[in-house]
Amino acid sequence: MVTDQLRALVRRYPLVRFATRQVRVRLPRRLGGLDPERVPPWSRLCTFALPRLESDTRGTGPDSLTLRLPGDLAAPRRLSVSGLARYEPGSLACFLAMLDHTRPGAVLDVGAGVGVYSALAAARSSRPVFAFEPTPEVASAARAVSSSGGLGFTVVELALSNHNGTAHLRRTGHDDRCNTLVRTARGGLSCITVGVATLARWNESAAVAPAVVKIDTVGTEPDVVAGGLEVLRRYRPWMLVKVRPDRGVEERLMALLDLLEYTWYPVSAKTPYRPRAEIVGRASPARERMWLFTPEPAPSGFWPSVAGWRRALDACSPAVRGV
Repeated sequence: MVTDQLRALVRRYPLVRFATRQVRVRLPRRLGGLDPERVPPWSRLCTFALPRLESDTRGTGPDSLTLRLPGDLAAPRRLSVSGLARYEPGSLACFLAMLDHTRPGAVLDVGAGVGVYSALAAARSSRPVFAFEPTPEVASAARAVSSSGGLGFTVVELALSNHNGTAHLRRTGHDDRCNTLVRTARGGLSCITVGVATLARWNESAAVAPAVVKIDTVGTEPDVVAGGLEVLRRYRPWMLVKVRPDRGVEERLMALLDLLEYTWYPVSAKTPYRPRAEIVGRASPARERMWLFTPEPAPSGFWPSVAGWRRALDACSPAVRGV
């Protein structure tokens, strides 16, 4: 039992995990030591290119970012290996095209992680950008991203849901992008208490007019929509939402979005996307599972923009490997 408690302590606190690794790499293997070559770095330096359209002659925003972030976070690990070329390229291309084709207004990145979508919005538009991330160490990494390259997006250390107060955030040991408010019977998950608010409550004080909303909250996407129905009705933003199959997410989203009279498109590699009468998570590629929801059918000029951004992302291979 004591061993289980120690393991839970190590999983829950990143600093304890780091200190434990530093001790174990100095121990012999027969005493539980670790191979130093297989221990992830505490900090990871990665440089990766940012996409730019061929038609962009103004050259605004940085061409690349160099970041030093905690090495045990998943996003820096992926970016150091493959850059943005393989980091949800279909979804990122759609997101960037949304910035070009929606009315002026703010970008809300709900479930931002270290802020990949927020960084692109800040680098390739002049819109105010808000990144919502409840996990403390991940939000801290997002602030470091925001301060790089003069991006300056705002990190909100808060979980958006369908109620106000606090909630238990369940953290996975293998991938920080899978932290969730969803109750689960899976063992080996630690919990922390985080602040929770509805989008409507947050917007009362922030007083922003959202035009683009991206939601990826590992199963609670319908709760985010439910807590923001008043805002969505008023401002009619375009939305990019993660829809994981077989978790009841599809049915709940359809019930909510029917009220808003949105058009539903599964994000895919080929354009134009075809509108659907039913939301089915598996209609989008397995590595992305994103859906585009628009308050009116997307204009014909939107699809060449998506294709152009996809070509720009395909050119974003890593400039420097993580060290």
